[in-house]
Amino acid sequence: MKNVVITGSTRGIGLAMALEFLQAGCNVTLSGRGEALPDAALDKLSPYKGKYIYVKCNVQDKASLQDLWDASLKRWGRVDIWINNAGQNVPHMFSWETGEAYTENVIRTNIIGMIYGSQIAAAGMLKQGHGAIYSMEGLGSNNMVQPKTILYGTTKCALTYYMKGLAKELEGTGIIAGRLSPGMMLTDFITKTPDGGQSDVISDKRFRKIFNILADRPETVARFFVPRILGNRKNNAQIKWLTSSKAAWRFMTAGFRKGRLL
Repeated sequence: MKNVVITGSTRGIGLAMALEFLQAGCNVTLSGRGEALPDAALDKLSPYKGKYIYVKCNVQDKASLQDLWDASLKRWGRVDIWINNAGQNVPHMFSWETGEAYTENVIRTNIIGMIYGSQIAAAGMLKQGHGAIYSMEGLGSNNMVQPKTILYGTTKCALTYYMKGLAKELEGTGIIAGRLSPGMMLTDFITKTPDGGQSDVISDKRFRKIFNILADRPETVARFFVPRILGNRKNNAQIKWLTSSKAAWRFMTAGFRKGRLL
């Protein structure tokens, strides 16, 4: 039985992974910026009372992440898997049009928060002698450039570099570091702006066409990720959902996939 911590797990892929870990018999610490879990998340978690805790955490604050580790360690006795999933997006606009607050938030959450979380997890796991640290990749991790998303893409490119470097630093320690590559998913990142409004991206016909071919619901991706995370013993592993061959097959069969998500 593994004890798992997931940052940014009140909704989307974070919550979906938490549910899959719980179903697999793990104990899970969920976290987010709110004082408590949203009602929608509580409803889904209701069958697993006693198997999870929620800890308020702002990943931009290293002390808050340390509290997350400490609370998890106190409740479960050890932390086997730490997943940096918390992420921030920016409005769909050119980088020079993007406001200062949006710019700082995407960097502080996606890069600094991920690094802080990894530092705390690595230090704690080295003390206990085992553990695995994963971070969530995204657009930009493969160096693909998409206009009007380059701030987000820059952070994910940096995330991939950092996690590869962390894996090298952890070689021979018994701690492993890896990356989760989810592909495109139907989450608030796509459908909403950072302020909670409706994103203008989904009104783009070309985007909708590509999205409906390649994207999946977070629950589908989580069902793929979790058993592979639990079974992985390899350092510097990339657990990838949307492979090149899978993407090619979806384009070939695109006529059967129209309008399935958007």
